[in-house]
Amino acid sequence: MWNDIKRLYADAGAFSLALPVLFSIPVLVEFAQHVVEIDLGLYRHGLGAAAIFDQRRLTLGFAKTLAMILPGYWFVRYMAWNRDADRAKRIERPAATLFGILFALEAIIQWLVLFGPPVGLVLGLGPRLSSYVTLAGAIGASVIGIYLTAWLVAWPLGNARIGPPRSIALMAGSFWRTVGYTVAGTVPLMLLHHALGYGAMGRADWLVWVMMVADALVVGLLALTSAGVAYLAAQRAAERRNVKLADG
Repeated sequence: MWNDIKRLYADAGAFSLALPVLFSIPVLVEFAQHVVEIDLGLYRHGLGAAAIFDQRRLTLGFAKTLAMILPGYWFVRYMAWNRDADRAKRIERPAATLFGILFALEAIIQWLVLFGPPVGLVLGLGPRLSSYVTLAGAIGASVIGIYLTAWLVAWPLGNARIGPPRSIALMAGSFWRTVGYTVAGTVPLMLLHHALGYGAMGRADWLVWVMMVADALVVGLLALTSAGVAYLAAQRAAERRNVKLADG
């Protein structure tokens, strides 16, 4: 597993240099959100009501979520074909079409999470019970997501034969390995992301800008490693069951 994680970070760095325009998609959206946050005075006064409900910030937060998904199409292909940047960046069919379906589903889910009514309100629950239901739903979605990993990876690689049912069968027995990949491949960058955000509070303006540029780059790498851990987990599960993950 350690060699896989080293490969993940090395491939993410190589991808950012080989395909900087694609790498920059979440970086630019993240930085745009920081510009709005700085304008709202978030790093001087904290996250007040004006910042929480500012429409620009909310809209960019949704856009950032989607922007972090997009590079996954190219990065999964980049890892699958051993850093072949020319092949990775191609918009091929059926891979692009299949990924487009996944992207649309994710966009709908994220919109509901950010802008939809709270689950507790829909179910008519009290505040305390609603928080428990929300937490249980988040944990359940994470567990289901692990078993759908092979599906989410196979489609950007053009393999329509692996759908949700087959993905669940492939990932059975790989749960904790997938969790391990996810922790090692995302938690360090998440911690750095939060450290930069909280660390910028009350700093001089010039330092806030420098830290936000650094944070945007961290988010760009996080977008890649988040997709990369899924590829590693799915590839190992497929190898264990002697199944071809990529098409062609």
